[in-house]
Amino acid sequence: MEKILVVDDDTNICELLRLYLEKEGYGVVIAYDGEEALTKFSAQSPNLVLLDVMLPNLDGWQVCREIRKKSNVPIIMLTAKGETFDKVLGLELGADDYVVKPFDTKEIVARIKAVLRRLVHINNAPDIREVNFDKLSVNMTRYELKVDGKVIDTPPKELELLFHLSSNPNRVYTRDQLLDEVWGFEYYGDSRTIDVHIKRLREKLENVSDKWMLKTVWGVGYKFEANE
Repeated sequence: MEKILVVDDDTNICELLRLYLEKEGYGVVIAYDGEEALTKFSAQSPNLVLLDVMLPNLDGWQVCREIRKKSNVPIIMLTAKGETFDKVLGLELGADDYVVKPFDTKEIVARIKAVLRRLVHINNAPDIREVNFDKLSVNMTRYELKVDGKVIDTPPKELELLFHLSSNPNRVYTRDQLLDEVWGFEYYGDSRTIDVHIKRLREKLENVSDKWMLKTVWGVGYKFEANE
């Protein structure tokens, strides 16, 4: 049984999510503050974390940072604010997605299913899914990014985005295409999500090689440009 860690200081929200998620066949672990969340994360090894931003003791940003130091488990942030700054900060810290309160419980369930379905598909793939360029290796079987021979810690969604672009070198994708093909049709986000992930990837890949680059195609979207 796949296990979801729900972290929110609102007991009503926790119980509502527990009800819906258990009905869908998931195991549910509840934490009401940041410190409890980290303790239960270590003890329970959940498959996915639903993480509220505003928490007692440690806030959601701090919890996200700590989880990302030791795990690439998917994290969906819950925020009551909804400002672009909050969304971008969460994504930059390594969250895979965000949901703004008040939320539709069915939407959260759909996002969870989409994320976990992609991970199951990748983990069960019999063939090695890997692309290689000069000083760059993206391996989706091991969920591993190597830059100039060194393994670089990378959140799952960044890696999936890079793999998708680099598997189709020199093809231009619009932001909407990337949302659809990498995040899946259940994703309800906006194109700013793509920009944040590209920015984070560029920080990891800057000045590594002159034979390829993540390139912005102004007015259209992005491409992985390769001249090999």
